[in-house]
Amino acid sequence: MLTDEELLRYSRQIMLPELDIAGQEQLRKASVLVVGLGGLGSPVAMYLAAAGVGKLVLVDHDQVDLSNLQRQISHATDRVGVDKVASAAVMLKQLNPGCEVETVTARLTEDNADSLVSSCDVVVDCSDNFAVRFLLNRVSVACNKPLVSGAAIRMDGQVSVYDPRVPDSPCYRCLFEETGEEDLRCATNGVLAPLVGIVGSIQATEAIKVITHVGEPLVGRLLIIDAINMNFRSVKVKPNPDCPVCSGQ
Repeated sequence: MLTDEELLRYSRQIMLPELDIAGQEQLRKASVLVVGLGGLGSPVAMYLAAAGVGKLVLVDHDQVDLSNLQRQISHATDRVGVDKVASAAVMLKQLNPGCEVETVTARLTEDNADSLVSSCDVVVDCSDNFAVRFLLNRVSVACNKPLVSGAAIRMDGQVSVYDPRVPDSPCYRCLFEETGEEDLRCATNGVLAPLVGIVGSIQATEAIKVITHVGEPLVGRLLIIDAINMNFRSVKVKPNPDCPVCSGQ
């Protein structure tokens, strides 16, 4: 049961008839893996902690750089040089001491991906490279875990939910080929600061919906965001019958 303090802290969410106390209790029991604590991972982790997710597992190998602070809002000037997961943990504990935070200062690899993904209820991909995205997708399908994927570059963003538990749900590999093309990174292409907040907030919303079974998550749909014209477009996507990752599921 929720404590009196929790009932007060989360009262505005509990007031939502779709969520109620039952949904808030589901959030408290949930464990979410957040891969990447940069522009997307910062708002994702902060909103999930604030919303009452019981445990967050943060994975990132990088340290805070001064150039990160334009958009990576879980970090601060006095934490430049600190591991990003440790920096984010400071912010999250200040935001909600009731949220358990586990930090992993390492790259996501074939060696650790399976144990990290299998230990959580939902995976949120906030990484900035294709190798990690494809690895997370493969492991999420193998472990039957929902994957909330987001990306933002320049003035454009996209979000989708890949849930192998849902019939006819595509996976990330159904939409994107492993072509070996060079990753698009903020360091070389730039990004509008609030855009990563928009995309990360949507990812956090989708993760909460998946955990609480509220509403209709972005399964089988790719949400495309054009920030320069402020247009949002939802495109239906289907499983690829020849997908090397999920076609045999």
